[in-house]
Amino acid sequence: MKILLTGKDGQVGRRLQRTLAPLGEVVAVGREVVDLAQPDSIVRTVRAVKPDLIVNAAAYTAVDKAESEPDLAHAINAVAPGIMAEEAGRLGAAIVHYSTDYVFDGKKASPYDESDSPDPTGVYGRTKLAGEQAVQAVGAPYLILRTSWVYDCSGKNFLLTILRLAHDREELKVVDDQTGAPTSSPLIANLTAQILQGGNPVELLRHQGGLYHLTASGQTTWYGFARAIVEGDPRRDKQRLQRLLPITTEEYPTAARRPAYSSLNCAKLSGTFGLSLTEWQVGLGQVFQDMSSNTEVN
Repeated sequence: MKILLTGKDGQVGRRLQRTLAPLGEVVAVGREVVDLAQPDSIVRTVRAVKPDLIVNAAAYTAVDKAESEPDLAHAINAVAPGIMAEEAGRLGAAIVHYSTDYVFDGKKASPYDESDSPDPTGVYGRTKLAGEQAVQAVGAPYLILRTSWVYDCSGKNFLLTILRLAHDREELKVVDDQTGAPTSSPLIANLTAQILQGGNPVELLRHQGGLYHLTASGQTTWYGFARAIVEGDPRRDKQRLQRLLPITTEEYPTAARRPAYSSLNCAKLSGTFGLSLTEWQVGLGQVFQDMSSNTEVN
């Protein structure tokens, strides 16, 4: 099997290069090969590789910046996945695509199911929802995995931001009224590979594909996540931080409005594929282990 993986330098893409390798030949590409804002670039790349499976781990993920760059976010998050799905259909291939908890408005008081109606509050969420719909509309076998609060020991993410600030500042204020599930890239990459091990991806996703939620188990707030990061920091003895304070969303205004509650119910994924979703604290501990051992994430 030949697998075309986009977003090879991103948090999830870097991990997927390792977990997908046992399944076949992985052709991993980044921005230097395929420009997702340019449809011709996507078509040219897919037709050159001729994959059996496309795994799209690339996205425009700058949530606040998307408010001022809606066209670019739409091109990458909404248009590009649809083009990949169309090309997969022409080749008789399948596609795996990742989406986000930010397709929901956060007004629900219990974890969102796949059947709940999306209502994104910002450009990022709207473009990711449009990408889901574009993939679904094509008709090629697909797997869409919605995840949340993604982090790893590389890239740009909340974990690394908190660690940097904890070593630079004596006081940090973190939002404590937004709830979700911090989900590590290793968990996403490992479970994606486990799903695809079930057989030929085209046949597998033709029968068991669709839209699924994939996050770590449990939930917390950004403040709760930050506190766990500070306490688990392998270099905690070097921190300058003295005070970690909870604040409200109103006290920390951002360009994009985040959902107040965006936990996802992953029962469908667990039931269909027999997967175990570890607690978010376990995933954080594993990433810290990688940091401590300087594990190569490639």
